[in-house]
Amino acid sequence: MDDYLTIGDLAKRAGVATSALRYYEERGLISSERTDGNQRRYQRSVLRTVSVIRAAQEVGLTLAEIEQALDSLPNSRAPTKSDWTKLSRGWRTQLDERIGELIALRDELDDCIGCGCLSLRSCALFNPGDRAATFGTGARYITGDERPSLS
Repeated sequence: MDDYLTIGDLAKRAGVATSALRYYEERGLISSERTDGNQRRYQRSVLRTVSVIRAAQEVGLTLAEIEQALDSLPNSRAPTKSDWTKLSRGWRTQLDERIGELIALRDELDDCIGCGCLSLRSCALFNPGDRAATFGTGARYITGDERPSLS
């Protein structure tokens, strides 16, 4: 097991807490082998998998989405460069949608977002009687629902 990393070494190299590694392992995102003393040892290739997990989390993907992507790899091996290209292309549409939502949020931040709060002065104009509630929960106008006209 000389070519393996301890949990501390992997955490330090990947820039994550050891508790995160244990959680990733519990979820089946990564795996380790155990020493005779029951200590975790990770193949060096697990560092690449953890890097993919962290990169995907940084752009806002959930662990469930990352898990689904990693499960598509043969034998649940560490992603290669071509695997990363495939995975990232698969996430592109979803990321573009999120970028659009963030742009809309930024551009509409000073206006009513249709949340139903009824606490802002403009709610009486843009969302009288909490009409946005008919569209569902959350910030309805930011997510693309049509605002009522002011006329």
